[in-house]
Amino acid sequence: MVGALESDQAIFAMAEKFEILSDDFDPTAVVSEPLPSPITNGIEPDHEEDNPKKTNVTNGGGEREMVLGRNVHTTSLAVTEPESNDEFTGDKEAYMASVLARYRKTLVERTKYHLGYPYNLDFDYGALGQLQHFSINNLGDPFIESNYGVHSRPFEVGVLDWFARLWEIERDDYWGYITNCGTEGNLHGILVGREMLPDGILYASSESHYSVFKAARMYRMDCEKVGTLISGEIDCHDLRLKLSANKAKPAILNVNIGTTVKGAVDDLDLVIKTLEECGFSHDRFYIHCDGALFGLMMPFVKRAPKVSFNKPIGSVSVSGHKFVGCPMPCGVQITRMKHIKTLSSNVEYLASRDATIMGSRNGHAPLFLWYTLNRKGYKGFQKEVQKCLRNAHYLKDRLHEAGISAMLNELSSTVVFERPKDEEFVRRWQLACQGNIAHVVVMPSVTIEKLDHFLKDLVEHRSVWYEDGSQTPCLAKDVGTNNCICPSHK
Repeated sequence: MVGALESDQAIFAMAEKFEILSDDFDPTAVVSEPLPSPITNGIEPDHEEDNPKKTNVTNGGGEREMVLGRNVHTTSLAVTEPESNDEFTGDKEAYMASVLARYRKTLVERTKYHLGYPYNLDFDYGALGQLQHFSINNLGDPFIESNYGVHSRPFEVGVLDWFARLWEIERDDYWGYITNCGTEGNLHGILVGREMLPDGILYASSESHYSVFKAARMYRMDCEKVGTLISGEIDCHDLRLKLSANKAKPAILNVNIGTTVKGAVDDLDLVIKTLEECGFSHDRFYIHCDGALFGLMMPFVKRAPKVSFNKPIGSVSVSGHKFVGCPMPCGVQITRMKHIKTLSSNVEYLASRDATIMGSRNGHAPLFLWYTLNRKGYKGFQKEVQKCLRNAHYLKDRLHEAGISAMLNELSSTVVFERPKDEEFVRRWQLACQGNIAHVVVMPSVTIEKLDHFLKDLVEHRSVWYEDGSQTPCLAKDVGTNNCICPSHK
């Protein structure tokens, strides 16, 4: 066999190179990831071709270099060959158990300081543990069974029906599937738009998720970046200018139901009105709504504009692992049945049809989503939305009281504030940063106690960062003069 070891001696020689379990191994220790230097990561390539691209990242703590293709953040846990007598000694099993125990302790510790990314960590799926022994794969179309019998299609369709009711589209009028993440939902929605309008131009605000522009590159689409208001919402005046300059071609729009950094919600009704006033009939535009996080929160916010298929939209996607809370990334994509016919094709190998991005799809994800939707229901989600919005306002007010510039959009639970000067502080609290700002996304798992802990830590560190009398940064361009508390705007 090509590549096989030729003798037992070779196996023994290899085994001797690996330390299975050292005397000083501590299974209870918390693994800390090495922090890259604020100036450079210290890796110098031997040859230019070994380092194809460098990116300099500027932050409050200086500038550091990110080298693509190199792992600069984490160490690795080696995969080693078992000892020849391991079935008798059990050393390898003991080693792996210890590593996993230590990793679990690390996860518990890092979860305590999770604030910058929109994941609901408050879930308990113990009841589904009995199903983890099965390889569940929802191949192809959710509504057509394939020859592969170990699937969870009934659960998947139940989840899709729930979201169809939420977004007001009849069962016979929609098609959808459970995706592997929010990005896949955007890729699929924009692909449907491109298939419907092959020569269409993609319009998306500059604060759209990066996956939208990834889709434009993948599908070789012409793309227009539209400016935004200070809130992060799409600037419909700039949209009007760009649409008017390209009237000869159809329009494919990405509308954000919560932008990545500021949590801004694009005004869907105003976008539609702008399209119509620019002379685009409904058959000459396609709208995909990226509702990764707030697509599930908006329906439960009073006075919030509706995301509904009663309006001339083509598709909506949300992430399942964000507001819902799920142990693996997943999402939901819903579009109109009449649109999907352009994508769907017969696959004899599956004895089914397929219009998804991925062929094989995680059959466990529908189980987790189905379980949570049944446990919480619409009323349960409404309570959690209210809690998140209330706690977000609490955090914004406390930041202002501490003299820290901060902004919170009306329909959002994303609190934007000045970027901490210390990169180690940023990593400790797992904050998402962009330019001069950082944010905390208040999710159901974020309690007042955690926010108080964060605030106390931030204020203490800030007193050190500015003890030399230096001025706090002006964020007027990022959050507006009303939210900036720098010396010039107090």
